[in-house]
Amino acid sequence: MSEISMSNTNNTNGSYSNRTNSSVPSAIVPINDLNSSVNNSDHPVPPTTNKESISCFSIPFFQKLIAEGIGTFFMIFAGCAAVNVNLNNDKVVTLPGIALTWGLAVMVMIYALGYISGAHFNPAVTIAFATCGCGKFPWKQVPGYVLAQVAGSTLAIGTLRLLFQGNQDHFLGTLPNGSNMQSLVLEFITTFYLMFVICSVATDSRAVGELAGLAIGSTVIVNILCSGPISGASLNPARSLGPALVFNRYEGLWIYIIGPICGAIAGSWTYSFIKNDCTIRKLGSKFY
Repeated sequence: MSEISMSNTNNTNGSYSNRTNSSVPSAIVPINDLNSSVNNSDHPVPPTTNKESISCFSIPFFQKLIAEGIGTFFMIFAGCAAVNVNLNNDKVVTLPGIALTWGLAVMVMIYALGYISGAHFNPAVTIAFATCGCGKFPWKQVPGYVLAQVAGSTLAIGTLRLLFQGNQDHFLGTLPNGSNMQSLVLEFITTFYLMFVICSVATDSRAVGELAGLAIGSTVIVNILCSGPISGASLNPARSLGPALVFNRYEGLWIYIIGPICGAIAGSWTYSFIKNDCTIRKLGSKFY
């Protein structure tokens, strides 16, 4: 694919409410390979960048999985650590601070690992790229990517739970602060927004690829500020699955799986539809 990745995103998240079991803004992050931007820079592109040519049992693919796991780990670790610190210190970090932490974590990991794995860090992003032509991501690699992302998230939350024990141990997952339908719609819209931006800046050769990390990270920040206090702003199934597995709490989890995945798929297909080189758009031009 034009290796896209993000997640993302994520994508963020920490609870901004007084309750330890309230919605926790998350970053979602998913991200592009940033191949187009890398090709125009001094960064050497690995000769195995063509995803279709990489075997699922090869060392290059294993390297991609490690990159996805590490990137997801640090993204979730940074975002949820900010959430925990906020809950333990009279909300000194604040919602804008949590949103900024998630956005910066996503941006940094995109620039660090985008040229290796595409920096998806988000199952919704990976699945969306596989379903849509703009990403050109092979379905055979989807299970490996998703497992690596969920493993990275779970390890990050497990590490945080070991570091913050006793009264400092708070549930770091995402829970609806309103109705389930309200949170589901918000997760769909915000992940749509995120994936739309990812497809534009990370896969379209006409965009300024070098700014992909900044654009995607900024989108994560905006989404958390808009929906964090209501849905927790997950934008990323891995971001919600990790805490659910570690804390053994699964209430409302379906919202953060269905919403982001459907939103990401819709966002990627919508961008593909309106691209200038889109076949449907060319057909429509005949009427003008």
